[in-house]
Amino acid sequence: MLRIWGRLSSVNVQKVVWCARELSLDHERIDVGGAFGGVDTPEFKAMNPNGMIPVIEDGLNDSSDARFVLWESNAIVRYLSARYGPGNLYPLELHERADADRWMDWQTTSFSPSMVDAFLQLVRTPEDQRDATRIERSRQAAERTTAILDTVLAKQPYMAGQRFTMADIVCGCAAHRWFGLPIERPARPHLERWMAELRDRRAAQEVLALPVV
Repeated sequence: MLRIWGRLSSVNVQKVVWCARELSLDHERIDVGGAFGGVDTPEFKAMNPNGMIPVIEDGLNDSSDARFVLWESNAIVRYLSARYGPGNLYPLELHERADADRWMDWQTTSFSPSMVDAFLQLVRTPEDQRDATRIERSRQAAERTTAILDTVLAKQPYMAGQRFTMADIVCGCAAHRWFGLPIERPARPHLERWMAELRDRRAAQEVLALPVV
């Protein structure tokens, strides 16, 4: 059995929950982090010394496999996809897998950072304390990254090519956050088509219906 530590409102926990559901894994989730607290305890920091979510424990109640602890959301998605979805979420063909890995890394280094100030200002900051300059700068940065996504998805149905992979989970969660922000955004027809398809996936429906908080 798989145990997922982290509140579902966290975009990084959402990646892991969606992945587990795509793979039909028997799992439980424990609310920690944010208002739930619990990440500064000795027990939690023994699993993740950073005191951050998500964290997984895999192999619980499995006599054939020792308990395995892992943190960092994209590393978790890669691990679960490789162990339980080889050839499915986790591409076996080298170039396809490298493409999926590239987009997962890009989500971390470019896409999510481009919108982070807009998110923090519009969602986490009281209205009378918001910095309009930071919001606009972040909006413009996210326009550039979403244009990249739209261009790629004009050429192929999914992030890594012709089929749904782990890269779509990771980038899809980030895109859900972008579309959930109360902000002006240009039309991105190919990105919007892709998001609509992701929302129709049974494993994604709870995660991609959540409000951005």
